[in-house]
Amino acid sequence: MLADSFGRVATDLRVSLTDRCNLRCSYCMPPEGLDWLPGPALLTDDEIIRLITIAVERLGVTEVRFTGGEPLLRRGLAAIVARTAELRPRPEMSITTNGIGLARLAGALHDAGLDRVNVSLDTLSAATFKTLARRDRLPDVLAGLAAAQSCGLAPVKVNSVLMRGVNDHEAPALLRFCLERGYQLRFIEQMPLDAQHGWRRAEMVTADEILAALSAEFALTPADPASRGAAPAEIFLVDGGPARVGVIASVTRPFCGACDRVRLTADGQVRNCLFAREESDLRGALRSGASDGDLASRWQRAVATKLPGHGINDPGFLQPARPMSAIGG
Repeated sequence: MLADSFGRVATDLRVSLTDRCNLRCSYCMPPEGLDWLPGPALLTDDEIIRLITIAVERLGVTEVRFTGGEPLLRRGLAAIVARTAELRPRPEMSITTNGIGLARLAGALHDAGLDRVNVSLDTLSAATFKTLARRDRLPDVLAGLAAAQSCGLAPVKVNSVLMRGVNDHEAPALLRFCLERGYQLRFIEQMPLDAQHGWRRAEMVTADEILAALSAEFALTPADPASRGAAPAEIFLVDGGPARVGVIASVTRPFCGACDRVRLTADGQVRNCLFAREESDLRGALRSGASDGDLASRWQRAVATKLPGHGINDPGFLQPARPMSAIGG
């Protein structure tokens, strides 16, 4: 298994399939985009499947989430999902996406074995979407959400990041939108993972502020904390339930002590924390002929050195050298 020195066991694997994205969200990357990884640096489909197989069959991983960049840009995505679905024990599979192209691909991904989707939606305003994402694609995202719901990729989860002075007034409207359609909404505190290193704690919309805005229009009751487990979101019943809303307060209410996640980047690096300053190379060993057992041992050593927390609140905190688009959420 993938255990660290603090007793945590990683069972949730986040696999970044590409660092490329078709949006330029202001909390992630600059308007001009980034220098993408060269093709040969990326893991091939076969290499991805081999590493996922090792994680599932040898290391106890039970959940696999495909991320990016934007994972829908990865050619062969449906085939990767289908091959992962063939593993025994079969892991639960999901995808985190901006939703562009999901209307076209949702059915094929469901047929391949994908269980559910997490879709980013920060605003219901086309103008604000264009300001945040620097692309005029809100209708595509909304169509992707509807397609995922209709083909059974459920529950459809929506991830929203609120930016002060931009979309922070939209919290109640986003919740109403999701409640009306049966989507599960999660608000996420903005994290220091932008390529520009422009994140400022004082400018971040906090969990307390989000909950205050929602409480002005809805009655929120904390769900049973025992049911949270290692999930990153604090869950609240809306107007007595059964509807729910979540808040992922990575900065102001860290949940590192229960973390069960490990990340594999698109170029084959293990990250034992989203905010890790160091990575462990599996691609080099894999391409040099390492056995499955050796790759598993390298992976275990990488996780064993995981720190007790992400350190965002420490005075000397430094952002990761790589931005979210290259790490994979």
